[in-house]
Amino acid sequence: MDRHSILEELKKVLAPYTKNKELLNSVTEHTNLITDLHINSANLVDIIIDAEAKYNIEIDMDAAEKISTVGSCIDVILEKMNHAS
Repeated sequence: MDRHSILEELKKVLAPYTKNKELLNSVTEHTNLITDLHINSANLVDIIIDAEAKYNIEIDMDAAEKISTVGSCIDVILEKMNHAS
């Protein structure tokens, strides 16, 4: 699975937690989850749980702390998928 595919799937994961749905159309790897999409920290935990379920991975606290942008989220997902295989 490549970065672009994960980005497109991640937009679907982010949708329920993003109040302004129009922002999802302009999401890039540089998009900050909190400041750009206005996702609160409690919802970040939900997003991590959703990503774990979607990709059948486990994101530990150290990895979760690295997640601030869409790109860093993709990095963590790819890292965990590579470790799982």
